[in-house]
Amino acid sequence: MKTQEDDLLVYDDNDAVKFIMNLVPAELKGRINEDAVNYVLDVLYEYYEENGLISEDSTEEASIDEEDMLNYVVEAAEEDGIKLNEDEIQLILDGEYEYGKSLGIYSEDEE
Repeated sequence: MKTQEDDLLVYDDNDAVKFIMNLVPAELKGRINEDAVNYVLDVLYEYYEENGLISEDSTEEASIDEEDMLNYVVEAAEEDGIKLNEDEIQLILDGEYEYGKSLGIYSEDEE
């Protein structure tokens, strides 16, 4: 039986970036490049850590406030002078989510 801990060992930042870049529409590739994706992923991981969503000793599922997460990344990008708008950041976050789902790390809430 595969555990969430096993999934975290499979998560590869380079693979995540490639996966996300494959989802970026051609017309946005000039604005969204691998550096931009890496930046957003770094800020995303900071968000997870600051909110206690990543813990080495826990494999519990966490509920993530997607709006709060997006606002956090948008504010960080603005502060750091990163030229991505909210929609572009959301596209990267959606791609990271799809990558995580492909590994079984994330699951969709059933409502």
